[in-house]
Amino acid sequence: MDEEAFRVRFWGVRGSLPVSGPQFIRYGGNTACVEVQCGRHTLFFDAGSGIRPAGEALMAAAINDFDIFFTHCHYDHIVGLPFFFPFYDPKIRVRLWSGHLAGRMTTWEMLSEFMRPPWFPVRLEICKANLDCKDFVSGDILRPREGIAIRTASLNHPGGCIGYRVEWGGRAIAVITDTEHEPGKLDPAILGLIEGAELVVYDCTYVEEEMQRYRGYGHSTWQQGVKLCKAAGAKRLALFHHDPARTDAQIEAIEQEAAQAFSGAFAARDGQVLDFVRQTVKQR
Repeated sequence: MDEEAFRVRFWGVRGSLPVSGPQFIRYGGNTACVEVQCGRHTLFFDAGSGIRPAGEALMAAAINDFDIFFTHCHYDHIVGLPFFFPFYDPKIRVRLWSGHLAGRMTTWEMLSEFMRPPWFPVRLEICKANLDCKDFVSGDILRPREGIAIRTASLNHPGGCIGYRVEWGGRAIAVITDTEHEPGKLDPAILGLIEGAELVVYDCTYVEEEMQRYRGYGHSTWQQGVKLCKAAGAKRLALFHHDPARTDAQIEAIEQEAAQAFSGAFAARDGQVLDFVRQTVKQR
């Protein structure tokens, strides 16, 4: 593991539910899971279906101590958990963090309610890994590992949602997965999370022409992401949480339009890696 790396890997970039088929090959069909490597430390944000292949990669790399942060617990952000192989290995230590249900449900309660009959054939207790659940309140600054600070804020999404800003080695990456913007306004909480960030992973489920139809669903657009990034001086914008019906051709067209409006914009895809170890980002 590169101890100087500040790296982002997208394991799942879809919203709502996984999709498959020839029209979804380029950008992928897995739901939300983003890996952030801070030197020797590994962090995951959300556990959608993309966390299943992420788990296979962890096992292959013999990484046995890491953290998972939940933005919220809608199905598309947690559905991969029961199929995350490291959970069943007693040599693994996982810290799991959530704050969107603060005062209503703990992280352990959230996971236990999800992984139990009749929704799943076995209970969470079948997991042999050391699961250490951590609760926080929106606005807290988390320090999960040496040298890492994670700032948190509430997003505008039904049932609550947390946005994260990961700070390490003088750089920052923001993860804003599910939020609905108010027309003509820039959310000050989001601006605070993304200020000067190397990368902003932002909810671009819709385009502005669709927002009137989907108002209240709790999602945003690439156009709003561009406005936020320009206002906050962020360098790159990853269009994320793609609508499950959006084909490769449609996402590519949106990506091209977004890049014309903001040169740092691109559509995230499953398996994509961004490396911020140097001043200029390396993409592969």
